[in-house]
Amino acid sequence: MKLSIVSTLYYSQNYLDEFCGRCIQIAQKITDDIEFILVNDGSPDQSLQEALAIQQKHSFVTIVDLSRNFGHHRAIMTGLQQATGDYIFLIDCDLEESPELLEAFYQKMQSDNSLDVVYGLQTKRKGNWFERFSGRMFYKLLSVLTSVEYPSDTFTARLMTRRYVQSVLRYPEKELDIWGVFVLTGYNQAGVPATKGFKGKSTYSFYKKLRMAVEIITSLSHRPLYLTFLLGIFITFISLGIIASLIYRKWINNIDVEGWASILASVWFLGGLVLMVLGVIAIYLSKIFLEIKNRPLTIVKEVYKGK
Repeated sequence: MKLSIVSTLYYSQNYLDEFCGRCIQIAQKITDDIEFILVNDGSPDQSLQEALAIQQKHSFVTIVDLSRNFGHHRAIMTGLQQATGDYIFLIDCDLEESPELLEAFYQKMQSDNSLDVVYGLQTKRKGNWFERFSGRMFYKLLSVLTSVEYPSDTFTARLMTRRYVQSVLRYPEKELDIWGVFVLTGYNQAGVPATKGFKGKSTYSFYKKLRMAVEIITSLSHRPLYLTFLLGIFITFISLGIIASLIYRKWINNIDVEGWASILASVWFLGGLVLMVLGVIAIYLSKIFLEIKNRPLTIVKEVYKGK
């Protein structure tokens, strides 16, 4: 049985040596046939050099050096493309997720032969109250706007069978939400409750998280387009009702209708609503634009194989 461990590197030099050592120690308890794939996602620090030093000690380490930073999800897909193991263990290398999860995931999978994926599930969401609250609201919104049963508070860490990973790689999207793809691929999956660490300040700012939320929703579902249509119908009926009310007051009750402030407020409201609807449509058009270009998911500058 061959085991592939896949991880991505971005500002990872401070964690890499300990991470690799712990992963290798656990993996060797399971099998002697190990493949360790590290994808350098254009990390500006010394992550590549640190990885090359680790490769000198362990010949089964393969380093995939991307030509620039393509993003976490694309780097993961590139690592999965390189993996050849019967089982593939995906995990972030920042040590927020314990490498020892591999052993628990493997035992879970061995206890149930029907499983193709075992992933980590946070017992308690990290961060301050606002991060926890906004995270819960995001997953509730996502469940409304998409037909995908998107599991909340999952880890990157997951153990997958070869056939499952091959199915994941069949998705050709360039505008990629890999957690959505993991769900869409199907197969039998199970979550294992675990505690996630916290290394300090997250590299994901509020703006980045908001942008990611928009990308995830528009990548997985076209329901927002239908909702804008329904919103337009709703506002049209409200407007017709107001117009009918004004006509009734003026012609039947002979009441003068005034109020420039209300007219201006209505104009601004409808103007903002139109821009919002156009913005939703524009996001989907931009995704079509990027997909039809058929640009490569990533560009591999060099692959360093162990000797």
